[in-house]
Amino acid sequence: MNLDEIISEYADLEQRLADPAVHADQAKARTYGKRYAVLTPIVATYRELEGVREDLAAARELVAEDPAFADEAAELEGRIPVLEEKLTHLLVPRDPNDDKDIIMEIKAGEGGQESALFAGDLLRMYLRYAERAGYKTEVIDSQHSDLGGYKDVTVAIKGREGVWSRLKFEGGVHRVQRVPVTESQGRIHTSAAGVLVYPEAEDVDVQIDPNDLRIDVFRSSGPGGQSVNTTDSAVRITHIPTGVVVSCQNEKSQLQNKESALRILRARLLAIAQEEAEAAAMAERKSQVRTVDRSERIRTYNFPENRISDHRVGFKAYNLDQVLDGDLDAVIQALLDAELSEKLAAHSS
Repeated sequence: MNLDEIISEYADLEQRLADPAVHADQAKARTYGKRYAVLTPIVATYRELEGVREDLAAARELVAEDPAFADEAAELEGRIPVLEEKLTHLLVPRDPNDDKDIIMEIKAGEGGQESALFAGDLLRMYLRYAERAGYKTEVIDSQHSDLGGYKDVTVAIKGREGVWSRLKFEGGVHRVQRVPVTESQGRIHTSAAGVLVYPEAEDVDVQIDPNDLRIDVFRSSGPGGQSVNTTDSAVRITHIPTGVVVSCQNEKSQLQNKESALRILRARLLAIAQEEAEAAAMAERKSQVRTVDRSERIRTYNFPENRISDHRVGFKAYNLDQVLDGDLDAVIQALLDAELSEKLAAHSS
């Protein structure tokens, strides 16, 4: 999309968002609002650049009459390449899912109870990050471990601006090095938990034929297999064509669990469809978990050194305590910068 098309679309969105009728449909207003937010910095930078160019032309005319305006002209001239570079970065093709909310799954892997406790630490980290960023969170489904961690937990994260653009890099194996609470001799252990991140699918993104679903109900259970429900309210949905299976047991009613399971299923099917349709999407998701094995780590959390390391971009910092409290901005920015560099290189080649 070129600049003229972007400016035209921006003007059209301004008109639509000024129409009260549009806001009667919250889903439509939200879609328009998100797209408007994406285009705003591009249009604002373009307008600023055009304004500086006009001011520079005027300043040069004044310099011809009065050399005292030379400093002003030089300052304006220096701003132009900065704004041009900023505009170039903004015009780099975006990930089509960047505006979407996400569904995140965190799964305990190697390390038994310690891995489940670490999965709980990761969940808290993402919930705190979301709180800092002004995102809304909802734990859709969870399976607790005996010591208070999570065998598996699924959370939806929503925001005014695209959550996927910030958290899509979190998919992969996260490794932890620390002395587990179950370790009596003070030895450092290494364990791992897996994170999967999906763009949340709208109904229009994925059409599911009810005839393609097998729905089973079963009794919800808590830690240690203890029954927490005397009715068959938990739901397992199998998408027969793909073999994707989703279970939900957090809610008290079978209907609520079914709706939550369908929500996760749509997100998974959207991810599968996009990977099959676009080789580029497959490449961008290559860091997602294949097996929750320490050897496929994307990031290490080293407690004795208070260190966090992201192995994809060589990021390293010694503020692990702050990171686990939700301060993920620095590592996310390093990943965003690496993504931008790759896209700029591809764009210019």
